[in-house]
Amino acid sequence: MAAACSGGGGDPADFPDDNIEVIVPFSAGGPTDTVTRMIAEPMAEELGVQVVVQNIEGAGGTVAAGEAAQADADGYTVLMHHIGMSTAPTLYPDLDFNPVEDFKTIGLVTEVPMTVIARKDLEPTTLEELTTYVTDNEDSVTLAHAGIGSASHLCGVLLQQAMGVEVQEVPYDGTGPAIADLVGGQVDFMCDQTTNTTTQITSGAVKGYAVTTTEPVESLPDLPTAAEAGLDELEVTVWHGLYVPSDTPDEVVEKLNSALQVALKDQGVIDQMGDLGTAPVAEDQATPDALTQKLESEIDAWSGVLSGITAE
Repeated sequence: MAAACSGGGGDPADFPDDNIEVIVPFSAGGPTDTVTRMIAEPMAEELGVQVVVQNIEGAGGTVAAGEAAQADADGYTVLMHHIGMSTAPTLYPDLDFNPVEDFKTIGLVTEVPMTVIARKDLEPTTLEELTTYVTDNEDSVTLAHAGIGSASHLCGVLLQQAMGVEVQEVPYDGTGPAIADLVGGQVDFMCDQTTNTTTQITSGAVKGYAVTTTEPVESLPDLPTAAEAGLDELEVTVWHGLYVPSDTPDEVVEKLNSALQVALKDQGVIDQMGDLGTAPVAEDQATPDALTQKLESEIDAWSGVLSGITAE
């Protein structure tokens, strides 16, 4: 569902009195879009207005974030973004917005595990065997991802660093086409979120090797953690959070945060996330302060990991 919202224009005390648009920086049907649509309905019920999802793709999520930063600061335009909000300053040196200064945070939503997967007929059966295979075939294997700055790209960078290789990357315009070509055998392997890979792994459409979390993922009981499988350095989750333009009134931020808190306690949301290998964050993480701290610390961390890598 995608539509523009007119926005309300009155006293923050009356917020909301019109539909709210949530901008998603990636394609419909992708992991971030899936998470957004999970929480949109219970947030709408709590706020008493429609919450409309608008997908604006491009440049690793920076096109959408840039538009959101320039939107009216009235709470009627909200941005859902993932870990890419923290990598953008390094990947895009000429970024036209500041992720910290140009937004107010509403709260974290979920931290999604990643999975190392491959085409189903790739020879290796364990992560250790995959590492050996990739090392031995470094010049010919292909690593798919959903474009520079996407979660699968970031995980792919970490995976290559952990394996000690630099392989040919095949960027796609979104997760859907990347997964489709992996299923079809046109590319060899990738690293992507459980929200997009769980069904493919359990159906046997792709081969799963490991999850990138410190603990196993309940919906994928046959997959070890990367550390258990021999790659101690591969640990990453894709955190998602909600943002509004920096001049948005605090009263409006509080109302949006309250709706987020309600949505994350909704049993339907909990069940849907669980089926896809993730869960809502704890209540104390679904807050503006928690997301701000996460964003700032991750900007610092990724600036080192991505040193020398830019999308420009």
